[in-house]
Amino acid sequence: MADVFCTNCGHRNPLGANFCASCGQTLAQDGDNTTVTFALDAPAPESGENDLAFDLDEIPPGAGLLVITKGSIAGTRLAVTKDVTTAGRHPESDLFLDDITVSRRHAELARTADGFVVRDAGSLNGTYLNRQRVEEAPLHNGDEVQVGKFKLVFFAGPPAP
Repeated sequence: MADVFCTNCGHRNPLGANFCASCGQTLAQDGDNTTVTFALDAPAPESGENDLAFDLDEIPPGAGLLVITKGSIAGTRLAVTKDVTTAGRHPESDLFLDDITVSRRHAELARTADGFVVRDAGSLNGTYLNRQRVEEAPLHNGDEVQVGKFKLVFFAGPPAP
C-alpha cells in the first residue's frame, strides 16, 4: 500500500486521505479530478417570475406586509398587523422559519408611532437590514430583512388615521 506525503509538513498519510492528519493541509491527489456542473430549474432573472406583484393600496392603514423572497417558504406573504410580530424557529412565532440558521426567538417587527422597526431578539446569527447587521432599525418600503437564510422584503401600508 502506497502512502501520500504532505507537501506542507512531510507527514506520511494513508492512500486515499484528502487532508493531512498532522497539519490539515489538502493532499495532492493523482488521477482524474472530474468536476460536474449542473443547473437547477430556476427562472431566468429576466423572465420576471421573481417580481413582487401586488398593489400597495391593498395593505391596510397602519399595517405592513412581509414577502419572503429566499428560503424554503419563498413566495409566502405575512400581514404585519400586530404591535409586535415575532420571527423565529419557535413554533409559536408569528413567522415560523424552520431552519437551523434561525434562532428560536430571532427577531421582532414592532409598530411605533413613526412606523415599523426591526429588532434582533438576541439571535446567534444576527438580523440584517439591507445587508447590514442591526440591533434595531426603522423599516421602509422595499427594505430587505435577513433572518438566517431567509430573506424578507417589507412593505408598509398608509399611516393609520
